[in-house]
Amino acid sequence: MAKEKGSTKTENKLMLVIRVRGAPHMNYKIHDTLKMLRLNKVNHASLVFADKSMMGMLRRAKDYIAYGEVDKETVLKLLNNRALVKGNLPLTDKHIKKHSKFTSVKAFADALISGEVKLNDINELKPVFRLHPPIGGHRGTVKKHYHAGGTLGHVGEFINVLASKMI
Repeated sequence: MAKEKGSTKTENKLMLVIRVRGAPHMNYKIHDTLKMLRLNKVNHASLVFADKSMMGMLRRAKDYIAYGEVDKETVLKLLNNRALVKGNLPLTDKHIKKHSKFTSVKAFADALISGEVKLNDINELKPVFRLHPPIGGHRGTVKKHYHAGGTLGHVGEFINVLASKMI
């Protein structure tokens, strides 16, 4: 009798990834991973869905990024304040109406959280959010992982606090 395997399907949670460190002469594999995540500079952020391949990329770059599950309020603040379209113009309801079936940024954020759409479904929307350095500084140091008193790696719900300090 064949043993039944449990469900191997991973939940596609929306994750916010923020590059915290920039190091010269880093390993080329990590450098390529950060390029694929579109995190070319410190304080850049991107929204990704947590599937198996993406989690592997996040684990590889864990010494340079902070990532975690993002909530609805943070996504809405990020889209309203930091999302840019072609020409470095801010994302507006008018642009959302013109290039998608949604009527507002709030409706798009709701669909993004639920996993119905992705960022690249909006035409001319840049996939990277350029953030400020965090007000009050990072938690601990940027050289240690979250569980050792720093800011790096999987930070869970703390990513919402970090993002609000950087928006």
